Amino acid sequence: MRRVFKTRYFSRWMRKTELTDALLCAAVAEMVLGLVDADLGGGVLKRRVALPGRGKSGSVRTLVATNKGSRWFFVFGFEKNERTNISTKEVEAMQRIAADLLGLGSSELDAHVASEALKEICHDSKG
Repeated sequence: MRRVFKTRYFSRWMRKTELTDALLCAAVAEMVLGLVDADLGGGVLKRRVALPGRGKSGSVRTLVATNKGSRWFFVFGFEKNERTNISTKEVEAMQRIAADLLGLGSSELDAHVASEALKEICHDSKG
């Protein structure tokens, strides 16, 4: 079963954009098919997500912690007009966060959702 989450930090950032949960779920469906902008290593992928009426060139950039199968966590995002990329230190921090999130068991994930540290935005029964 594929489960997709966003962190509390990502959710706060997302409120400033036109990004929706449906767009994030669609992005995961594309990433499952291998459509990724960059594999930053350590379980972290970079993916552009087009905003309504702006296309991918005017899109947001998202960093996703994933095992490329059943678990996807949106952990960081930025708009291209805010910054061009993330630093090496930020990538390393995202890789540590990815390791922590991907190491959680199902009951721990459920507890994080209950405490609102994570929000589950979509899931399906496909692996």
